[in-house]
Amino acid sequence: MQIREFGVERWMYLYENACELNLAETCVESLSVAELLKIAGKEEALLGEILPMKLTYGEIDGTERLRSNVASLYENQCAPNVLITHGAISANALVYETLIEPRDHMISVLPTYQQHYSIAESYGAKVDVLRLREADAFLPDLDELRRMVTPSTRVIAVNNPNNPTGSLMERAFLEEIVEIARSCGAYLFSDEVYRGADQHGAGFTASVADLYEKGVSTGSMSKTWSLAGLRVGWIVAPVELIHRVRIHRDYNTISVGMLNDLLASIALENRDAILKRNHGILRTNLSLLDAWIAKEPRLSYVKPKSGTTAWVRVDIAMTSRDFCVALLEKTGVMFTPGSALDGEGYIRIGYANNRDVLVEGLARTSEFLRRIEE
Repeated sequence: MQIREFGVERWMYLYENACELNLAETCVESLSVAELLKIAGKEEALLGEILPMKLTYGEIDGTERLRSNVASLYENQCAPNVLITHGAISANALVYETLIEPRDHMISVLPTYQQHYSIAESYGAKVDVLRLREADAFLPDLDELRRMVTPSTRVIAVNNPNNPTGSLMERAFLEEIVEIARSCGAYLFSDEVYRGADQHGAGFTASVADLYEKGVSTGSMSKTWSLAGLRVGWIVAPVELIHRVRIHRDYNTISVGMLNDLLASIALENRDAILKRNHGILRTNLSLLDAWIAKEPRLSYVKPKSGTTAWVRVDIAMTSRDFCVALLEKTGVMFTPGSALDGEGYIRIGYANNRDVLVEGLARTSEFLRRIEE
């Protein structure tokens, strides 16, 4: 099987350990183990849970405790609808491995996480791209989607909230996409790894898993929950599809680590405190980014409604990669070039990390932009 190089992951591999100020990071500022245990009030009690554990393989599908905690993030789900995976990246790959055959037709939005078109292409599927446009606030054009579906469309893949644009499809909009998927019997697959990171209200919008009998949702502990190091993700789907995915999963994942499973459960059982912390970071930092972009004549964007990243148009006579490499080399600030996400002319800025890092990184970028103008 031949597959394209994973643009954004190669970029991160090459530069994230060489930068001084990482504004390519896509997780809300990561929690330490000590911070998590303090939030949960388990600084002393945790040893009582882990010392009796034999470090054998964990439960194959994930513990009932964790699957129930994940299911509680949704409106109409329960533990049998949940399968625990090695991060959302494994969840996404397993969905495609289960659903896609050579010559199948599927539709993916773009920009999005590259898994959602490159994996299916590598399996020999015909993948049509529904491009998200700035003029539409980076929401799918529903009339265009209706024209793209065929009786043989197998999967429609969306990403909500969207990475990299921060656009957000609300319930009513999602329900229209559900009707389009239902019209041709396609699965509606939604990568919802940033779900819970909305800028307003409780932070959560509806999930396609709750809206459609063939809706599939993936998520993880990484972005909204600040625990990427646990490498815990999940698939939420109809039980019949979970059974089919499990067959594929058995070939590449025995289980996630027992301690990872436990810490993920503890985090979700203390979700209100974590969300309060993280919504504070997201909403404060986006206001700082928004004020900064307003003062930079070479930059513009559609202000994100959710997620942790902004998709910023750059009006400079350089490729996005050349711009980001030069910025990193001259200032130590790391962004992600749009070309790494098949979106030339833009850069992706992660704004949900440490506030001081964000403020300093944006200040250095302003100075860099002034030097280019000279």
